[in-house]
Amino acid sequence: MSLLRETLESGKFAVTTEMAPPKGTDLSHLIECAKPLVGRVHAANVTDFQSAVMRTTSLATCKLLKDVGLEPVLQITGRDRNRIAIQGELLSAGVFGIKNMLALTGDHTVVGDHPQAKGVFDLDCIGILQTAETLMGGKDLVGNELKGSPEFYLGASVTPEYAPIEIQLIKMQKKINAGAKFFQTQAVYDIEHMREFRKLTKDMDCKVLAGIVPLKSPGMAKFMTANVPGIFVPDEQIERLRAVGKENWVSEGIKMAGEFIRQLREEDLCDGVHIMAIGAEENVPAILDEAGL
Repeated sequence: MSLLRETLESGKFAVTTEMAPPKGTDLSHLIECAKPLVGRVHAANVTDFQSAVMRTTSLATCKLLKDVGLEPVLQITGRDRNRIAIQGELLSAGVFGIKNMLALTGDHTVVGDHPQAKGVFDLDCIGILQTAETLMGGKDLVGNELKGSPEFYLGASVTPEYAPIEIQLIKMQKKINAGAKFFQTQAVYDIEHMREFRKLTKDMDCKVLAGIVPLKSPGMAKFMTANVPGIFVPDEQIERLRAVGKENWVSEGIKMAGEFIRQLREEDLCDGVHIMAIGAEENVPAILDEAGL
C-alpha cells in the first residue's frame, strides 16, 4: 500500500506536491528540490508533458524520485499514447514499484511547443482509470493474462470553481465509478468556493486534495483569473500582493498559500492539499513551514 493511500484512508491530512520534469536529461535541480521534501510530503505528482510541452517522461522522473525516498504519483495523459502504450507504461510503473497514478485526458497539442504533433486521445481519463483497474485485475484490455500485475492508488482531477459546477460533479462521479479514489483540484483561492464544494462532495466515495498554487505577482493573479478556466483569485488577495511591493511578492505569496492551507485544514474543507509551485519547487518547504506542516 502506498503512503499516500495509507494517509488518506486513515483520515490523516495528506500533503502532496508537484514535480515538473525538465526539458533535457539533467534532473539534478529537481532531485535537489525533492530531497528536503522526503518525510515532509506524502507523495509528489510528476507531470506528464505538462501543457503539451515535450520534456523528460513522468515515468523516468518517478523512478528517480523513488530512488531518493520521495513517493511518486505517476501522471498519465491520453493525449500522446494509444491504449497499447498506456498499458505498457502502467506495467513499467509496476515493475518500478510505483503505486500511485493520476489519470488525465490532457491538453491539446496546439497549446504546447510542438503544435504540429498529432494528438492520440485513444483513451480519455476515464478510459485510463478503467485500464489501470483491468491491469490490476491481472489481465490486459483484450483479456490476456498478465504475468504479474501492478498495484495503484488511482486519482484524477477536478475543478471546484468550474461553472456550472454540476458538470464537474457528474464527471467526478464517473471517474469514481471508473476507479478514482482521490482527486487533485485545480488551484483554488476562494475559501467560500471550497466551503460550497465540500458540501457538494462530502458524500462522494473519494478523497479531495485542494490545489495550492502560490501567487508570484499581482499580474499572475489577474492573468489566471482572466485566462485560465476554473481559476478565480479574489481582488483582496491581488491588492494584498500589490501593497507589499515587488520585492516582497514571492514571499507574500508563500505566506498567503500557507495561511490558506491552515484555514482549509482547520475548517476540514478537504482531505489534504496538493502544492503546485510551478517551476519554483525549491519554495515548497517554505510553504509547508507557513502552513505548519
